[in-house]
Amino acid sequence: MNPRIQSLQLQFYATAPYPCSYLPEQLARSQVAVPSEVIDAQSYSQLVQIGFRRSGQFVYRPHCDRCRACVPVRIPVGEFEADRSQRRALQRHGDLRARLLGLEYSDAHFMLYQRYQARRHAGGGMDQDGREQYENFILKSNVASFLVEFREAGQLRMVSLIDQLDDGMSSVYTFYDPDVPGASYGVYNVLWQVSLARQFGLPYLYLGYWIEQCGKMAYKTRYKPIEGLVDSEWRPIDAKPD
Repeated sequence: MNPRIQSLQLQFYATAPYPCSYLPEQLARSQVAVPSEVIDAQSYSQLVQIGFRRSGQFVYRPHCDRCRACVPVRIPVGEFEADRSQRRALQRHGDLRARLLGLEYSDAHFMLYQRYQARRHAGGGMDQDGREQYENFILKSNVASFLVEFREAGQLRMVSLIDQLDDGMSSVYTFYDPDVPGASYGVYNVLWQVSLARQFGLPYLYLGYWIEQCGKMAYKTRYKPIEGLVDSEWRPIDAKPD
């Protein structure tokens, strides 16, 4: 464990098993770092490098008994090149205008979040989130976090929550207008975050966890090259998603 993390006197505990959100009929567990209030931007950067992630102020990594399907992944932005399909997404949404914001509540953001959850993740639990759940998930952070809103001709289309790390950006969560036909907002957003990391001179964009057996995660390995944390070592992933 890094000396910086040790000096914080963090403790790590495993949760009780709970239903896995990604693999049907599987149980999952998480390893949680506490107390979360002492985890600052520097120590969180080091935790991300060993596979941790956050949800609100909850800092965790997968810790399942007999499953290692969750693989932390990151894009080395200096080597990344968009493919033809990704370049089309950039062109399709070239009229989007981005604005960086602090973690402040906005009715427009919250309403977009509710529409996105209702259309894209109905029945998943988050489609029932009220304002308190939204604020705890999106607006509560002990690390270097910010929002980016994307508008097209003044119309709000997308919002991203991003953490700035010592060695990169961490893409925490993105929600967007689910009613625009033919939109590729998710693809555009990843490419935009790659560009932002380059502008800040940071080598990586962290994309959270990838699960080979989960179709919802397949998109992450379409960004090439991409690295995964396997056996405590970051190495290239050569998966070819459908």
